[in-house]
Amino acid sequence: MTIVRSALLAITVILFMSGCGKEVDEYNKPADYWYEKMIAAVSSGNLEKADSYFSSLQSEHVSSPLLGEATLIMAQAHMAYDEYLLAEHFLDEYNRRYSTTAGREYTEFLKVKAKFLALPNQGRDQGLIDETLKSAAAFKTSYPHSTYLPMLNTMETQLQLGKGILNEQIAQLYDRLGKPKGAQYYRAIAPVTWIDSADVVPVNIPWYRKMFEGDGTSSWYEFMIPQTRSVISMDDNKSK
Repeated sequence: MTIVRSALLAITVILFMSGCGKEVDEYNKPADYWYEKMIAAVSSGNLEKADSYFSSLQSEHVSSPLLGEATLIMAQAHMAYDEYLLAEHFLDEYNRRYSTTAGREYTEFLKVKAKFLALPNQGRDQGLIDETLKSAAAFKTSYPHSTYLPMLNTMETQLQLGKGILNEQIAQLYDRLGKPKGAQYYRAIAPVTWIDSADVVPVNIPWYRKMFEGDGTSSWYEFMIPQTRSVISMDDNKSK
C-alpha cells in the first residue's frame, strides 16, 4: 500500500511539474488586457509575443478603439528592430482600417522611412533604391507642404548619392571588362550633377566585406574575370 501511495505521489508531482513548464492558453480576455500584454512584450523586446498578443486583441475585439493605436505601435516596434517588411505590413493595415487624413500622412512617411532604413549597405539593392526614390517622389506629390519634407529630402539626397556612386561603380566594372558602351549607359543614368563628386565622402566599407565585395573599384577576385568579350554584350557591333 505504501508503494502504491508513493507511486501515485510521484506521478502527481511529475504531472504538476510538467504543467508548470507549459504556458497556459489565454483567451476571452478584455481588450485592455491584451493591449497591456502587448505593450509589456514590446517594452521587453519580445516582438514574437507582442505579435501574438496583438493577434488576440484583433481577433477577440475587432471593433476595439485600442486597435488603431496598437497597430501603429507594432509598426514602429518592428521598424525599431530592423524588421521593415513587417513594419510596412502594419502600416498598410493601419492605413486600410484606421487612418485619418492627417494620420495617413504620417504613416506614408513611415513607409518611405522603412524602405530607406532597409538599405543598410551600399550597393546591395539597386531595385529597392529606385523603389524608395519613387515612394519619396509620390509622397512629395501627395503632401507638398508636409512637415516631414526636410527629413524626406535628406533621405532622398542620400539615396540619389548612393545611386550615383553605385552606377559609377558598375560603369567602372564595364570599363575593366572592355565594354565602353555599358560604361557609358550607366554613367548616363540620372547623373548627380548638382553636387561636386570631389565633395562626396565614400562609404567606409568594413574589411570583412571589402574582402569579398571590393571597394567599388577592384576586387580580390578580379584576376578571375575573363578578359574576352562576352557573347551577349551591349558593345557588340554587328555591323560596321
